Amino acid sequence: MKNFWQELKKNKKGQPILALAPLAGFTDSAFRLICREYGADVVYSEMASVSALNYNPSKTLDLIKFNKKERPYVVQIFGSNKDHFAKAIKIIEKEIKPDGIDINFGCPVKKVLKQGAGSKLMSDLKLSREIIEVVLENTQLPLSIKVRTEAFSVDLIKFLKNISDLPISALMIHGRTLKQLFSGPIDTNIIKKSKKYFSGIILANGGVNSLDEVAEIINKTEVDGVGIGRGALGRPWIFSRNSQNISGEDKKRLSIKVALRHLRLVKKNKGELGFNEFKGHLFWYFKDFIGASELRSQIMICKNYIEIENVLKNKKVLV
Repeated sequence: MKNFWQELKKNKKGQPILALAPLAGFTDSAFRLICREYGADVVYSEMASVSALNYNPSKTLDLIKFNKKERPYVVQIFGSNKDHFAKAIKIIEKEIKPDGIDINFGCPVKKVLKQGAGSKLMSDLKLSREIIEVVLENTQLPLSIKVRTEAFSVDLIKFLKNISDLPISALMIHGRTLKQLFSGPIDTNIIKKSKKYFSGIILANGGVNSLDEVAEIINKTEVDGVGIGRGALGRPWIFSRNSQNISGEDKKRLSIKVALRHLRLVKKNKGELGFNEFKGHLFWYFKDFIGASELRSQIMICKNYIEIENVLKNKKVLV
């Protein structure tokens, strides 16, 4: 089976790969599609539990289903049970047919850590290697992993040395430690150093809010690309050079235009089940311009998609 990561690197001709990093509760099909339309080269699903796929797969399969226009599309999975990983991979390949599989070793959320997953799994060198081996044995899809610079007592280099002989296609490094969570500067030095211990595609991740910052990180780390997560919330156009550095009324108009497109996609994909989750996106779309607070207040009392659409279409919000 073709390794889309290598094809992507070749097609970019020296330009950085731009990925939409996985974000639980945000990177659903509607948001991924919009990011692809604005120039994201590859998109990731929300985190899918391998245990949930073993015991009650239907809900999780709904979570990770996708539109073919999103390709290349990577499903990210998490857990700590080797047998669950093996079965989950088979289910994903049969039912979803993505372009790649990603294992999360970086999530800092307590309920994930309590399962021995995410960053907790990164700190268990023996089990993390065994799980990677199990996934590789059960799929022909390219495997990628997402890690942090440090989790508990295990740093990135120690982790990579432990798996350096395994055929992993891509590595996304959140440039912060587990203790840092999602704040503070990223460690570009250790990301650059990781190139000595990993031969596949490397993406830097964390705190990226513009394409200028992408260029700066690539210059410092010399890696293949960047994963943008929170920097894309409310600004899926961050991947487009043509939409950089907009402000004022231009940004307000673009926010309303894209939010309406996003609303219609969510409504089509999820119906009323996606309504409250979509409201979370609206906070990010409308947080930086004059009148944003009043507009958010109007939106938050809306009870359905039609009411939100009417608020956004009201010409007064453009004044």
